[in-house]
Amino acid sequence: MDTAEEGRIYKCLFTGSVSSLLTLPLDMLSTDNLLADCLQGCFVVTCTLCAFISLVWLREQIVHGGAPIWLEHAAPPFNAAGHHHNEAPAGGNGAENVAPDQPANPPAENAVVGENPDAQDDQAEEEEEDNEEEEDAGGEDAADANNGAQDDMNWNALEWDRAAEELTWERMLGLDGSLVFLEHVFWVVSLNTLFILVFAFCPYHIGHFSLVGLGFEEHVQASHFEGLITTIVGYILLAITLIICHGLATLVKFHRSRRLLGVCYIVVKVSLLVVVEIGVFPLICGWWLDICSLEMFDATLKDRELSFQSAPGTTMFLHWLVGMVYVFYFASFILLLREVLRPGVLWFLRNLNDPDFNPVQEMIHLPIYRHLRRFILSVIVFGSIVLLMLWLPIRIIKSLLPNFLPYNVMLYSDAPVSELSLELLLLQVVLPALLEQGHTRQWLKGLVRAWTVTAGYLLDLHSYLLGDQEENENSANQQVNNNQHARNNNAIPVVGEGLHAAHQAILQQGGPVGFQPYRRPLNFPLRIFLLIVFMCITLLIASLICLTLPVFAGRWLMSFWTGTAKIHELYTAACGLYVCWLTIRAVTVLVAWMPQGRRVIFQKVKEWSLMIMKTLIVAVLLAGVVPLLLGLLFELVIVAPLRVPLDQTPLFYPWQDWALGVLHAKIIAAITLMGPQWWLKTVIEQVYANGIRNIDLHYIIRKLAAPVISVLLLSLCVPYVIASGVVPLLGVTAEMQNLVHRRIYPFLLMVVVLMGILSFQVRQFKRLYEHIKNDKYLVGQRLVNYERKSGKQGTSPPPAQSSQE
Repeated sequence: MDTAEEGRIYKCLFTGSVSSLLTLPLDMLSTDNLLADCLQGCFVVTCTLCAFISLVWLREQIVHGGAPIWLEHAAPPFNAAGHHHNEAPAGGNGAENVAPDQPANPPAENAVVGENPDAQDDQAEEEEEDNEEEEDAGGEDAADANNGAQDDMNWNALEWDRAAEELTWERMLGLDGSLVFLEHVFWVVSLNTLFILVFAFCPYHIGHFSLVGLGFEEHVQASHFEGLITTIVGYILLAITLIICHGLATLVKFHRSRRLLGVCYIVVKVSLLVVVEIGVFPLICGWWLDICSLEMFDATLKDRELSFQSAPGTTMFLHWLVGMVYVFYFASFILLLREVLRPGVLWFLRNLNDPDFNPVQEMIHLPIYRHLRRFILSVIVFGSIVLLMLWLPIRIIKSLLPNFLPYNVMLYSDAPVSELSLELLLLQVVLPALLEQGHTRQWLKGLVRAWTVTAGYLLDLHSYLLGDQEENENSANQQVNNNQHARNNNAIPVVGEGLHAAHQAILQQGGPVGFQPYRRPLNFPLRIFLLIVFMCITLLIASLICLTLPVFAGRWLMSFWTGTAKIHELYTAACGLYVCWLTIRAVTVLVAWMPQGRRVIFQKVKEWSLMIMKTLIVAVLLAGVVPLLLGLLFELVIVAPLRVPLDQTPLFYPWQDWALGVLHAKIIAAITLMGPQWWLKTVIEQVYANGIRNIDLHYIIRKLAAPVISVLLLSLCVPYVIASGVVPLLGVTAEMQNLVHRRIYPFLLMVVVLMGILSFQVRQFKRLYEHIKNDKYLVGQRLVNYERKSGKQGTSPPPAQSSQE
């Protein structure tokens, strides 16, 4: 009921009418729409709890990481920022990590473009001068600010521990017989209402009144996200108001008010930046990817507008998801580049492997215009890459191969396969199977290294891109000697390196860290420009190959099976990707085996042929039969009773049932591996541990495939035998036979689930009984050595001497 009340209070506050406010007490006692109000209340309570935890965590970040300079005027001249500023290298080539005046790392992965080191040095010097002036002018203000920060740190941990011990689940749920439960309910409802009022109601109405006053109300209503946009506008206006009030409080020297307004502004600022970095930027990337790929699917902007009008929430979520995937893989590729290139080449990109990476600290300390500049530059960089690797290749393909595009992604209404099942199959099975292979990453890393070496020697930039090999070897030998010396001296770090350098060395697996010197050739800017041009041409060619080769190979292979019929491109792309991967894998294996001789090659081929045959048998059982039976069982138990009326005959499509069964099997396997220890988890872990090279066909069939297939076959056959063989013998009517035949599967599932719940409750009550009995009557426990009895029983065991606990 607590969640239902929260949902009704939330609706009352945002209805905007006086009548809803007057009838709120009666609405809270009403039973109408109870389930919907409970679900909405659960969502509201969850959001409130997450926001409260975020506020507490943000407070810890401010306390431990330090407040901004403009908030803490009492900061000494020699602080963390100044210390980093003094240690920073003077040149711009070595700015691998955060800029000198930055206390932490980037706010998110999309902040890719670095800052100008010279401008940062000037700005840091200006900030130091301002700090010195403020220190001379505002001594009292500084002392008060320090006292306020010290008060925040003065909390008694013992009182919190004592309160946590008193607050048990029995007291919270009212199972101890006291009425404290009602008090907890009252406080939870009151605090949630206050939280909604402060953090949702006020910003929403501030934004609403502002938009109405400016005349933008119709445009906001046309966006289908009126509440979200209005709330964000309200928060923006609230942030502007807070910073203005903070300035006024500084002028009139209201020290506590100034600090409170500053902290509130930091909270609003960080919240807005998180929304921009995690929500807005991936959404922009997703829409830009969609716009640039319209010709690939023979779509227009009008089609996208119609889909947005029909389902705005789903459309925005899908575009946000595509943008997040794009940003993630871009960041992963940057991490791979850092493993290949010389440290210092990518000084303008943020290092996400830095152990000091803390985006929240940058959101707290850096001004808004810095974040806005990074955001704009990141949008330009990501958008340019999409143009280069998606829009331009599509135009070239349409001009060179007019009949190749568009991709066939349309399904007819009578198609036996749903588009959702295919997309889930591609995202959950095909792509993870390719991306989780360590060989794929190694191949990509090898290609990047080969391209880098080629470009380095062609443009005489080998020293700039990869560093000097002799210096790398010398530094590596020196690092080994230093590590050996450190181990001989009980791992005492070398003076001057510090813990940070040690942690970096551990993370980089002993590799070089930071900036490495390089040889600067003649006409260096021209060579860098040619390197960028060469890189763009390479990316364009790689994109052309990725867009054409897998689909062309998949279409050619599928044509032997389906003829001239049009097939969804998810089939052809997946088939082409697997064929290309297997071809490259076979070529690399043969190249690795060639130096070993013909006899070794024949022996390896024999071993691999046997392993492939075992793998095919296991794949047919575990990836073919089990998912098909599981998908068919799910169709009979869940889908058919919900979608097909009793007077109609359900139709089953084996391919669709198999595709959904693969997803169900993967989910069940993941839940099993995360759950408690039992025989199925033990068998799956053993199969994973053996791998493909050491595959044990007899063990898999005997311990995994046979039991699972037997259970699934019994689950399918026993209800069918009862409905089709036993029920007609009882002489019931045809309608009753049809009812039993259609509803026996969900009925038996409900019986099994009910029996499982009852058995679980019985075990829980037994444990509770044992716990209460031991708590009431148990005096102590004694550990007795086990001795095997031999011959006659000599003496009786000694009496138990319990030790008082």
